[in-house]
Amino acid sequence: MSRRLADLLDRVRKEYVQAMLDHGEVEPYLTAHRICNTRLWLSGPDLATLISEDPKLLSARASDLIDDDRERANPCVGAIVTSNIVAAALEGLLAVAVNREWLAVDSDGRVLVDAHELDLVPSVTGVDYSDAGDFTPARGRSRLSDIFHAAEQAYLERLQDGPHDAYQLALMVSSDHSIFTPDDLAPLILENPLLLGLRADDLVDEELFDGDPPAGIIISAHLAEMLVQQLLERAMETGAIGHDSEGQPILSETDEDNPTVH
Repeated sequence: MSRRLADLLDRVRKEYVQAMLDHGEVEPYLTAHRICNTRLWLSGPDLATLISEDPKLLSARASDLIDDDRERANPCVGAIVTSNIVAAALEGLLAVAVNREWLAVDSDGRVLVDAHELDLVPSVTGVDYSDAGDFTPARGRSRLSDIFHAAEQAYLERLQDGPHDAYQLALMVSSDHSIFTPDDLAPLILENPLLLGLRADDLVDEELFDGDPPAGIIISAHLAEMLVQQLLERAMETGAIGHDSEGQPILSETDEDNPTVH
């Protein structure tokens, strides 16, 4: 865990304890739930900074942790990462509540919460990570642009080397320049927090990840799709692939399915 994340969780813990002491030590669960969801849904740029210092956060999966109704069916990367942070923080605050005897546990060690508190838990409205807010990108070419440019150059060189199935070659080159590891993805997110707004859609192999892909894989799948489309545009420009009247590439029936991350 990075120092930034540890400090953030420590501030949340201190705020929780103070709030409970100030309000008569009542409703420990509701108070924990409110503080976690108020303090830990960071803006896109702030979450990107947090991830840049702790890339392992991109290994998070949605599981059953998404409380925002708008995100539950097809959560974005930012919602997945944040929901995991909120869940971990909430668990920590409940441990504090047990230690201070604000809450009890049963014989199996499970925290007991009064039914009236659970009935009063409000719906969660998270951050819209598809909106960059006040974020201003740095000047100059980004890391992602450099990666795509290198892939494009490799693709054009291989097209010139001899006869190729341009679409299959695009898939191969995209795979060669794929970005999968959290350590590689984190700097790209820091450069462009809008990546946190991406969703799995139909780009990730559901069987491979049991329908619950890691947050980082969702971004990887979108970047792979973007790169393939860029390479196909170059192929059309060079005449390696034909196009229809709307400028869309003409592919064989076996090529028409979008690539998915396996």
